[in-house]
Amino acid sequence: MRPKIDRAEEVLKALVERYIQDGEPVGSKAIAQSMVNSASPATIRNVMAQLEQRGLIHSPHTSAGRVPTPLGYRMFVDTLLTVSSPGKENVDRVRQRLLPDKTPQELMEEASEVLSDLTSMAGIVMVPKSDRSSLRQVEFLPLEGKRVLVILVLNDREVQNRIITTNRRYSESELQQAANYLNQHFIGNPLGAIRERLLKAMQDDKTHMDSLMQTVIEVASQSFQPSPQPDCVVSGQSNLLTMADERGLDRLRELFDAFQRKRDLLDLMDHCVNADGIQIYIGQESGYEMLDQCSLISSTYGTEDEVLGVLAVIGPTRMPYQKVIPMVDLTAKILSAALKPAS
Repeated sequence: MRPKIDRAEEVLKALVERYIQDGEPVGSKAIAQSMVNSASPATIRNVMAQLEQRGLIHSPHTSAGRVPTPLGYRMFVDTLLTVSSPGKENVDRVRQRLLPDKTPQELMEEASEVLSDLTSMAGIVMVPKSDRSSLRQVEFLPLEGKRVLVILVLNDREVQNRIITTNRRYSESELQQAANYLNQHFIGNPLGAIRERLLKAMQDDKTHMDSLMQTVIEVASQSFQPSPQPDCVVSGQSNLLTMADERGLDRLRELFDAFQRKRDLLDLMDHCVNADGIQIYIGQESGYEMLDQCSLISSTYGTEDEVLGVLAVIGPTRMPYQKVIPMVDLTAKILSAALKPAS
């Protein structure tokens, strides 16, 4: 049970909720109407002056009302927010979109879209790094010259085709033996771990290694090479066009450019991967100027043993946190369940 909040906190809570709802600077009369415990407008004005001195609210030059500062939002989110339930309708909606029979890539795309649909903001999902994918089966087929087609089956359902170039031409029989060896000894292991073990074996016993192992190490070390960095899927950028009046077109254009490049987003999402549970960045807390009037709410997703990635919603700081937070948490949990390997 939450302890009773004092008068200043109650005024701040009423002001933030009213500003999120209406988007207009909030005056003492509107706060008095919103508060559970009645107080005179004069009393509320005195409290608002104290909140302004603490840097929790400020007065736009065009209005006598007040709006929250990022610090005010932070206090609201950390101590005053009452998070609502996602509701059965939303739970069913997410489950219908994130079905376990879809490929991981399809699930990432669906999760991004459903986040955007449910929140009317931008939904972002970081795609898991390829070297974390577990091997289910591998096949090698010789192509012309020194090229080899690699067919990888990962995480039960995902199939990837890659073409590598080897140091010499390999026969179909040699490649089949290499595939048989890998399928026999490494099923269920992450690609990155397989590659590291094989490269270590080569360093430890290079002089006595037979031709099969030499073939295995060359084709596997190239086939299991991780991507330079994980990608991310972004949906609903157009939902942020409503922010243009609040922040100006130039800054909004910077944000859209960031969605296009994805580099800064991936860097920020990487920080979120290392944190447990829901993470909330408000305004300049993200460290990126393009997001200084935005909030980002994220959650990790993955298996019981491993974090695979992170998903998030980006929107204006004036977002309904009590509704967005449970949507992010819900989507992360259902995505994790959909990615769980079949027993």
